[in-house]
Amino acid sequence: MTAAYDDRDGKIWMDGDLVDWRDANVHILTHALHYASSVFEGERCYDGTIFKGHEHSLRLIESARLLDMEAPYTAEQIDAAKEAVLKANGFTNAYVRAVMWRGSGPDMGVSAARNPVRMAVACWEWGSYYGDAKWQGAKLDVAKWKRPSPETIPTAAKAAGLYMICTMSKHAAEAKGCSDALFMDWEGYVAEATGANIFFIKDGEVHTPLADRFLNGITRQTIIGMLKDNGTVVHERRIRPEELEDFQECFLTGTAAEVTPVGQIGDWHFQVGPTTRKVAEDYERLVRA
Repeated sequence: MTAAYDDRDGKIWMDGDLVDWRDANVHILTHALHYASSVFEGERCYDGTIFKGHEHSLRLIESARLLDMEAPYTAEQIDAAKEAVLKANGFTNAYVRAVMWRGSGPDMGVSAARNPVRMAVACWEWGSYYGDAKWQGAKLDVAKWKRPSPETIPTAAKAAGLYMICTMSKHAAEAKGCSDALFMDWEGYVAEATGANIFFIKDGEVHTPLADRFLNGITRQTIIGMLKDNGTVVHERRIRPEELEDFQECFLTGTAAEVTPVGQIGDWHFQVGPTTRKVAEDYERLVRA
């Protein structure tokens, strides 16, 4: 049985200090718990090096800014905190979670400008995000919820509140025997999965939704760069759901997901084909280079 995440041995970096895992707590009236004033990053450390760690630190700061929070640490200080917590826990291959939030303070309402912005970094060993589906081809449901318009949310922020419908949709998908769910955007175009970006392949060319309506993942950007460097044509564009029947392969990308083949989305089926396998192999080499 997997140990609960609040009951483990180890250290967590919290507000500048390494504390015992079980003592890394916050008050029940923490603003983020009530009003979702929280941003985070998920990162992977491979053989002692966090892949794109500094880019993740910069995005954490930018996400905080978009939620009107001033980060209490620089990107370099955040980098150092991540290295410290990995060292303290003795990990060279691990998942790293950095989180920044409005804590408890003199304000306990929607407005909380006087409350301190706090930060923590934890890490743990975490295998494939989709388990066996990573190699067999994940099965996805189609979420009933839509990705909201950028006029309603800061889509460029990796903000905790934006994941509410992700949790709901993933639970619904798992109840149907699926690994994840695919979102459409508010206009009905293909958007992303609950925690990963999506790519499709047709006749050797790659198609992926234009990331101006949801988070433009760091892994997504990395994969697009790799494909273009290899001479693969990449189309970043609006994709209609009915186009899915014409695509031959499909895969997901994300820090946790890495590169995960997709075998089915709703009634649409895809091959775990050679292009997807090559992308996964190339990415695995890159992160361990």
